[in-house]
Amino acid sequence: MRNKQKGFSLIELLIVVAIILIIAAIAIPNLLRSKIAANQASAVASLRTLNTSSVLYDTNYQQYPTSIASMGTGASVTSASADLIDNVLSTGQKSGYDFVWSAGTGTPPLTYAINANPLTPSSGTVHYYTDQSLVIRSNSTAAATINDLAIGN
Repeated sequence: MRNKQKGFSLIELLIVVAIILIIAAIAIPNLLRSKIAANQASAVASLRTLNTSSVLYDTNYQQYPTSIASMGTGASVTSASADLIDNVLSTGQKSGYDFVWSAGTGTPPLTYAINANPLTPSSGTVHYYTDQSLVIRSNSTAAATINDLAIGN
């Protein structure tokens, strides 16, 4: 009598591997697009936070901040560490975006501008801009400016 061995044949295993690869080929691009969309939404939310914090800073110190770091946390609450934003955002980078603060002319600064640019193409595809008008603008090809269209709220 012959013993029948139970198990999978090589062909059956190759078919299963092929099916897994097809599913992965479909799922991975969708996952990357989802990550980019999440980073872009986070950048817009961070710009809103920075705008709100700038208005609060102006209310407390009668000027806009000279940098993002001055709205961060410190040992005590002063104009150099106003404790208005979290430690991550106060570094100028968050969720794949680089936030560049530009204080306006004059002493004290009466205006400001913020650019949010993706660190890599895989972290985002849209550039953002905002200033003391609190309007967030976007550009998908280059760094956004005051001349770009406002995002839909």
